[in-house]
Amino acid sequence: MRAIGVHAYGGPEALETIDLPEVHAGPGKVRLRVHAATVNPTDTLARNGSRAEAQREFGFPIVPGMDAAGVVDEVGPGVTTGIRVGDRAMAVVVPKGAHGAYRQNLVVPAASVARAPANASHAEASTLPMNGLTARLSLDLLGLEPGQTLAVTGAAGCYGGYVVQLAKVAGLTVIADASEADSDLVSRLGADIVVPRGDDVAEAIRRHVPEGVDGLADGSVQNDLVIGAVRDGGAFTSIRGFSARPQRAIAFTTTWVVEYSQEHQKLDELRQLVEDGAVTLRVAATFPVDRASEAHARLEAGGTRGRCVIEFD
Repeated sequence: MRAIGVHAYGGPEALETIDLPEVHAGPGKVRLRVHAATVNPTDTLARNGSRAEAQREFGFPIVPGMDAAGVVDEVGPGVTTGIRVGDRAMAVVVPKGAHGAYRQNLVVPAASVARAPANASHAEASTLPMNGLTARLSLDLLGLEPGQTLAVTGAAGCYGGYVVQLAKVAGLTVIADASEADSDLVSRLGADIVVPRGDDVAEAIRRHVPEGVDGLADGSVQNDLVIGAVRDGGAFTSIRGFSARPQRAIAFTTTWVVEYSQEHQKLDELRQLVEDGAVTLRVAATFPVDRASEAHARLEAGGTRGRCVIEFD
């Protein structure tokens, strides 16, 4: 079975074709014939050695990937989610060594799989599971009520865009950052107010919401620079493990999508929101499997809007 991964850490060129043993769906598991795998920043960290300590117990080869879409070709005993062989499906993956999304056959817990949105291509569907569930978890951690105000940094990105759209579904007022080139995009995603991105984004947000926002989802990983946008007693959620010092009774949380990696109902709700037109799937570019290194290079060059996707035959 063909996969894409690394036998040694390095740049995009370190990615190579790897032959792995075929896997099968055991009890409570589903096997997906993968047609598309999304390239996320965490994949580049797995490839270049930034996550070496966490990966040490698994050794090489390392196969990245947390998002996959394709067709279900095996359903193990005891699966109760209603997924069937032949269904077009999407899955969120928790990578461990050679167990990542960049592979032709992928076995995951049934709770990590949902039907793909109707009329979405495999590439489009693959952009939803990990990024969408990360956005869902961030909003759940913030715990805001309809009518409250949410700030989103990195709003033009995949995670940030999903946060904006899910926040609007939840009845929140959204203030988001964007470059001049991305301002129209972020407005189309649903942001009520768009402010210029940059190191002074907290001050820009406060000019529109002087008392501070009720919550902030920090998709641009600006960390301490944007805490000032949050009101006393508000909420702040970070990604990539940022830990803030206690201040002003703000409720700080960290969004770790692994916590939602087996939340089938939440993943299926995301599917429904796509079908309802409330959530938009964005593919920046697709790459055949033999050009996977180009997909990583494209992401690391910056400026992609939507996700790069590796396509398997």
